[in-house]
Amino acid sequence: MLLADVTTTVAIGAQQSASPSFLWAVLVVAVGMLVWDTIEVGRNDAANLINAVFGARILSRRVAIRVAGVGVILGAVFASSVIDTARKGIFNPTMLTLEQALCVYVSVYIVDTILLYGYSAFGMPVSTTATLVFELLGASFAIQYFDIVHWDKFAKVIQAIAISIILAGVMSFFVQRIVRGAIRDRTSNLNVLLAHGGWIGGGMLAGLCYFLLVKGMKSVSFVKELKSEFIEFYGALVVILVLWGIFAVLIHLLLVVVGKKAARLLFPVLAVLGTLAMAFAFGQNDLANCASPGIAVITLFWAWFQGNADAVTVATEVKVPHALLGACGILLFLGMMTKNAQRVTAAAVRSGSMGDHVKLWAPAAFVRLAQWILEQQRRRPGLAPPPAWTPRGKQMHYDSLRACVITYVSASVIATASSLGYPVSTTYVAFSAIMATGMGDRIFQRGDSALKLGRFLWVVFCWFAAAVIAAVCAGLVCRVIFHLGIAGMLVGIGANLMVRRYLKRRSDTHERHVREAAEERMHPEDFALEEE
Repeated sequence: MLLADVTTTVAIGAQQSASPSFLWAVLVVAVGMLVWDTIEVGRNDAANLINAVFGARILSRRVAIRVAGVGVILGAVFASSVIDTARKGIFNPTMLTLEQALCVYVSVYIVDTILLYGYSAFGMPVSTTATLVFELLGASFAIQYFDIVHWDKFAKVIQAIAISIILAGVMSFFVQRIVRGAIRDRTSNLNVLLAHGGWIGGGMLAGLCYFLLVKGMKSVSFVKELKSEFIEFYGALVVILVLWGIFAVLIHLLLVVVGKKAARLLFPVLAVLGTLAMAFAFGQNDLANCASPGIAVITLFWAWFQGNADAVTVATEVKVPHALLGACGILLFLGMMTKNAQRVTAAAVRSGSMGDHVKLWAPAAFVRLAQWILEQQRRRPGLAPPPAWTPRGKQMHYDSLRACVITYVSASVIATASSLGYPVSTTYVAFSAIMATGMGDRIFQRGDSALKLGRFLWVVFCWFAAAVIAAVCAGLVCRVIFHLGIAGMLVGIGANLMVRRYLKRRSDTHERHVREAAEERMHPEDFALEEE
């Protein structure tokens, strides 16, 4: 993501010390790591796109992934503003030689691929944006220390990530509490939806249109014309209210004409549209961030290979081919289909489940902390529907109403960040929305509530741990590559593969233990020892 700044180092005369063999080796590694890292992003970040519709059992996991894949690829086409922000970078490349800059780039990708894989293997959601930012910070700091880092830019990116988490959580809690108060568990009751379905569904669609189209696609020509002719003249609030009214009337008419079938499909269809919108916002933001470094380095190498004397201008001003971003979207789709991606989705869904018993794990210390927190709260009746299962025996972790709130709030927050040119975390936003809507539904009142809250606390702790691991490891790997050159890259890749193999064994064992522990909690009679 922010690593694309290495492109601005080519034309500096002092940087010609890098050997051609090293440059060619970096090109090969860059292309390979671009493919690898995009797949890893699919395993983790993108896997969170389908949490809502999969948790509510509206779509099967495979169908949900296909829907999300379409949204991601379309979103990548409109990702220019975030890519432009990424190119300005978080460190000052003019302070580096070409060889140093290439070391920073390679070390970041080597660390990022294994860090994302490790978190995915244990079903832990983590932010690609945050890890890349801290890897870049650690690698560049290891080369030139304090002066090279643009601390103001770094602070703004971290601030944007933090604000997006808080905003998603607060909005999700209040929206969920409001719509739940109106609908309760009667999400397919025609009489209830005739009274409330129009304003709820209309408000969601109106907000989504504004934040996704007007804010998220503000650089598109027809959106610019729309803003100049209508929004700037009438005001954003008036436009949102008009859209709200139009959608509300349309939904009400649909309920009147079609009847019970429309009532049964209203919130599931809205949730699917929300998932598509969320995937679109993801493609604008996160996909652009993970894809732009490799694409930018390829552009940089081509400028050097052509002998361009002004490679800085060529490498920094050339437009990133959207066809390449679309290809990265396909790679991301393949990553979403893997077993580790399924673990990330399942664990995130269960953390906010309305069910009594879930297959989760959290350290005992965090479970005890969660238990203490719950004991301080006054017990109130839960608002979520009672635990339910599909006809095929699959547990429903959310209902369709909550799935709508999760997707619409998440998509709106991410699209707004993209419009401002800030890379934020889809993972953090989506996970925050899941837990906040759960709190709005008071799911932490029964069953494995301490385990679910403990898992939430553990995930948040691991987010901070990921930042430290990313910065330290990227700095160490960068120094190794800088001193050993091609041999250093081979050492880094070899260490990556060894750690990957170790994590796979540990995570598979861990997954079996989690399932056994869950079975024992749900069916203790099957595990009780017979008395002698």
